[in-house]
Amino acid sequence: MNQYFITATDTDAGKTHFSRAFIRALVALGQQVAVYKPISAGCYLKEGQLVNEDALFLLNESNSGQTLKQVNPIAFEAPIAPHIAAKKQNVVISVKDCLLGYQNVAKNNVDIIVTEGAGGWRLPLGNNEFLSSFAVQTNQQVILVVNIKLGCLNHALLTYEAIINDQLNCVGWVANCQEDMPFLDDNISELTTLIPAPLLATFEPQESIETAAKKINLTLLSL
Repeated sequence: MNQYFITATDTDAGKTHFSRAFIRALVALGQQVAVYKPISAGCYLKEGQLVNEDALFLLNESNSGQTLKQVNPIAFEAPIAPHIAAKKQNVVISVKDCLLGYQNVAKNNVDIIVTEGAGGWRLPLGNNEFLSSFAVQTNQQVILVVNIKLGCLNHALLTYEAIINDQLNCVGWVANCQEDMPFLDDNISELTTLIPAPLLATFEPQESIETAAKKINLTLLSL
C-alpha cells in the first residue's frame, strides 16, 4: 500500500486543491484510494457533527466507503491554529491520536492512502509535538505543494530541507500558481533546479479539479 502525505510551504497554499486532483487522477487510474485529514480547524456544525469543508472534499473524491469521522477525526470549529483551538477547549492533540485515526483508515483494503496535512510541515500540536512526527512515524512519502509567490524560493527550500532532515522521502513537488507573479517561469525554473525531486504538476489560477488532475504526471511516482 502506498502512503502519501501532502504538505505545503504554508497555509492556504493549495494542499486541498492538489489533494483533490491527485485523488481524482488516482481513482481514474483504477486505484482504490482512502483519504485522511487528521486535524482540521474551521468547521461548521451539521446534525451535531463538525464538518470541515476540505475533509469533505477529500471524502467525495475517494472511493473506499469511508465516513467523514474516519477521514477527519480531530476537528475544531474556530478557524485558528489547531493547538490553540484545542487549548481553548481544554483538550490535548497528540501524535498518538493522529496515529490511532490512521490505523482505522489503514484497515481498509485499499491501494493508496492520501493524507492531507494542516498548515505547513512543522504544524504544532502543543506540548512540543508536531504533525510532521505523525508523517515520520508512518513513514509517508511526501509531496510538497509550493505556493508560487514572492518568497516561495526560501519557503520551498526550507520546507524541503526539513522533510529530508526528518529522514523522509519527498517524492515530488507541485507549483501552485495562485496569483499573477512577475517572472513566474523563472521562479519555477529555479525551484526545479534547486529541489532534487520531480515537478509533478504546475497549476494555473482557478483551475478546475478535472483539469488539474489531468496535469499531474503520475508516471513520476512509484504506484
